[in-house]
Amino acid sequence: MKFSTEELIEGIRSGNKRLIAKAITLVESKKAEHRVQAEDLLKKIMPFTGHSVRVGVTGVPGAGKSTFIESFGRLAIAEGKKVAVLAIDPSSSINKGSILGDKTRMEELAKEENAFIRPSPSSGFLGGVANTTFETMMICEAAGYDYILIETVGVGQSEVLVADITDVFLFLKIIGGGDELQGIKRGIMEMVDLIFINKVDQDNLQKAKSTRLELKRALDFIPPKEKEWKIPVLLGSALHNEGLKEIYDTISGFIDLKKKSGRFEEVRIHQAEKRFEYWVQEYILSLMKKSNEVEEAYMMHKKNASEMVSNPSTEAKLFVEKFLSSQNRD
Repeated sequence: MKFSTEELIEGIRSGNKRLIAKAITLVESKKAEHRVQAEDLLKKIMPFTGHSVRVGVTGVPGAGKSTFIESFGRLAIAEGKKVAVLAIDPSSSINKGSILGDKTRMEELAKEENAFIRPSPSSGFLGGVANTTFETMMICEAAGYDYILIETVGVGQSEVLVADITDVFLFLKIIGGGDELQGIKRGIMEMVDLIFINKVDQDNLQKAKSTRLELKRALDFIPPKEKEWKIPVLLGSALHNEGLKEIYDTISGFIDLKKKSGRFEEVRIHQAEKRFEYWVQEYILSLMKKSNEVEEAYMMHKKNASEMVSNPSTEAKLFVEKFLSSQNRD
């Protein structure tokens, strides 16, 4: 059954989870007629967006991201908040479908009235996010969710894309998981706002404290993203609900700090500009492929680049010049 834009907006604003899911499916669709309706929908819900706290949760596979999100989400709900989870699944290279099915791994959170969980395949989009994650966040914000938690694939590359669409970037670590070096990489340290060493118990407590000390020393050599904010390294266990209230309070304090300094709004503006740039590229590529002549030229130069007939940047320049000259003729 097809829903009108007005029906979808009414469903979003009233918290109807079925219609929220329908709206997200519409935004994720690549069909031309769906894109038109999706753009109309996103434009009309904009006045109701921007009031949530967007939290990116990353870490290597096995760090306990799903368990953490479920426990944190239930804690936030107990504090009177509504929580939306955007669980980005890695996609199968065969059929492009989700592999992990995160909703099945958050059974307790899924039962909560004030929780909404949406697994989305990454569809090959890098950075552990789906290409419409930002737009999906808009829908969840318009539906009145206070916290939007984004669980990334945790592939260990391009986490900058997650940091670029969230207010808080949380990095999960575990002891003895072979990710010690990953945790000290300068790249990830420059992006994080908070580090949580997960799965800590009596058996590995001393090692966890040593790791925390190492991380703090490493952070001393990296300029913080926010002035007056020293990145906390917290210990706990999401499975046993240990350390989560401290994380909840730390996130609240971080958001308050950003708002008082004016950085919160400044970063949000910068993020929207980046999305604008992303969609400009998408629409230009889409426009290019509408003309048979242009598409043929695109495929020819792409083939030349892939077969290294000439430098890929040269082929891209030649193609763009052809495209612009064809537009001028029109």
